[in-house]
Amino acid sequence: MPALVLLGAQWGDEGKGKATDLLGGSVDYVVRYQGGNNAGHTVVVGDQKYALHLLPSGILSPDCTPVIGNGVVVDPSVLLSELSGLNERGIDTSKLLISGNAHIITPYNVTVDKVTERFLGKRKIGTTGRGIGPTYADKINRVGIRVQDLYDESILAQKVEAALDAKNQILTKLYNRRAIAADQVVEELLGYAEQIRPYVADTVLVLNQALEDNKVVLFEGGQGTLLDIDHGTYPFVTSSNPTAGGACTGAGVGPTKISRVIGILKAYTTRVGAGPFPTELFDEDGEALRRIGGERGVTTGRDRRCGWFDAVIARYATRVNGLTDFFLTKLDVLTGWEQIPVCVAYEIDGTRVEELPYSQTDFHHAKPVYEMLPGWSEDITKAKTFADLPKNAQDYVKALEELSGAPISAIGVGPGRDETIEINSFI
Repeated sequence: MPALVLLGAQWGDEGKGKATDLLGGSVDYVVRYQGGNNAGHTVVVGDQKYALHLLPSGILSPDCTPVIGNGVVVDPSVLLSELSGLNERGIDTSKLLISGNAHIITPYNVTVDKVTERFLGKRKIGTTGRGIGPTYADKINRVGIRVQDLYDESILAQKVEAALDAKNQILTKLYNRRAIAADQVVEELLGYAEQIRPYVADTVLVLNQALEDNKVVLFEGGQGTLLDIDHGTYPFVTSSNPTAGGACTGAGVGPTKISRVIGILKAYTTRVGAGPFPTELFDEDGEALRRIGGERGVTTGRDRRCGWFDAVIARYATRVNGLTDFFLTKLDVLTGWEQIPVCVAYEIDGTRVEELPYSQTDFHHAKPVYEMLPGWSEDITKAKTFADLPKNAQDYVKALEELSGAPISAIGVGPGRDETIEINSFI
C-alpha cells in the first residue's frame, strides 16, 4: 500500500506544488486533504507557469487522478474558474474527483471572514478573507453545507436558513451590516450543482480501493506544519490540520496505510500573515531573499516575510509529522552570500533552548542562536547530482539534514520541473 504524505515543514509556501508535480508522473492519485483556496501552489512546466489555488497539483499530470478530499473546504466559484482556466490552456481536468462530504464555502462565510478580521484591528490573525475559517467553524458547529447538499434543495434551504439565523444577528447588531437573504444564497449554490456533479464521488471508497489495488496515492497538504490548528503557532494558524495526521481524517484513510511522510523545507524560512517568526529579517538580506526568491503569495499576492533557516522548527516538524524524508527547495536562492546564518537554537530569557517551546509567550520572546556556514557563488541551477553542487553548498545541505533530523532526499535548484536533484527515490 504505497501511500505517501507530502506536506510543508515550515509556515507554508515551501514549494509543495513543485514537489507534488515532480512525483505526479509516478503516482496514480494526488489528494488534497485539508485547506481551501487559501493555499496556492506554483508549478513550472517547461516555459509554462501554473498557479493552483484549490486543485491538487497532480491535475497537471495526465495519468494521475486528482482528488479533493472530505477535509477540504470548497468555494464552487473558485473551483469552476480554476478548472476553466486550465481547460483553456489545454489541460484535461475531467479526471478530477471531489468528495461529497467536503464542505462548501458559502457567500456568507466570506462576508463573516472579512468583517471579523476588520473588526479585530491590531489583533487580526492575518487570514486571506476567503471564508476558510468560518466554513470550518460551521463544520464543527454542525451547521455546515456539504457538496452533497447541493443535490437536495429542501435540505440545502433548511441548512442555509439555520446557519443564517445566528449569523444575521451578528452581522446586523454587532457589525452593522445588512442581513443576508437565505433564498439568494440557496439560488446561488444551486447554480453550481450541475456544473460540479460530474466530479462528485465517494472518494473515501475510491482511495481505499486504490490502495488495496496497490495504486500509489500521494496526499498533498496545504499551508505548513507551523500553521496547523493544533500544532502550529496558535492563534496565528489556519483552521485545519496540514500535519500528517490530517491526511488520515481529511481523506478517510487509516494511518496504517501511510508508508512515507515527506516534509518540504525551504533553504531559508518565510511566513505570510501575522504571528511570531524568530529568524525574520528586516534588513537588506531579508529584502534580497524576498526579491531573488520571488517571495509573493500565489493566492494572497502578499509579500512573504523572510528569514534564515530555522532548524528548531524543522526538528519540530520532523517530530509531529513522523517525517521520513525532506525535500529541500530553493537552494539556488542562497547563491551569492559569503556566509549563511542558520538558526540552531533559541535564547529565551537568557536560557538556550533547542526545541520549540510549547508556551506561546516563550515563543514570542525567542531570539535565534545562529551558526555561520560558508556560502557559495557558483550557479547551481544546472546541477543534476549532489556531486555537481559546490562543496560549500553540499556542506550546507548536510548541516541542514543533521540539524533537522531526517534525510534530505531531493533538492530544488531552480523553479523548473527538471531543476531538481534526486538523492533518494520517494517511491
